[in-house]
Amino acid sequence: MTDPRNLSDLLYETLKDIYFAEKQILSALPKMAEAAQSPGLRQAFRTHESQTETHVERLEEVFELIGKPAQQKTCNAILGIIEEGKEVMEEFKGTQALDPGLLAGAQAVEHYEISRYGTMVTWAKTLGLDEVAELLATTLDEEEATDALLSELAETTVNAKAA
Repeated sequence: MTDPRNLSDLLYETLKDIYFAEKQILSALPKMAEAAQSPGLRQAFRTHESQTETHVERLEEVFELIGKPAQQKTCNAILGIIEEGKEVMEEFKGTQALDPGLLAGAQAVEHYEISRYGTMVTWAKTLGLDEVAELLATTLDEEEATDALLSELAETTVNAKAA
């Protein structure tokens, strides 16, 4: 008979999922920055690449705090979102619609991350893992700030140039 799974197990499995996702995002961001035509969007991707490196480090600290190995678990959701981004880069290369497409893909990534981090913050608090919750909440705040920046870029420059 297997042991019953609990919220702590679910948190660990989700941490492995987002750890994989962050590493995939880290690999995709330089390609997105290179493809972006707008200097503002290119800079946003480069800035987020640096932040994502910190997110990976922060996750490794969380794994240490919960006494579990920092392992990755394939995240099909992020692989799908990244694949869609690659398709946009290929299909819209050299067009004015490329940057809005890249930006939309980046926001899909951010929304996935916001969902995951928000959930994990709540679970960590429920489990009494206050330090873990604080670390995850810091990343959540950064993901939300990136999403807001991307929205601002879409509304003020990127979409209008493509219209």
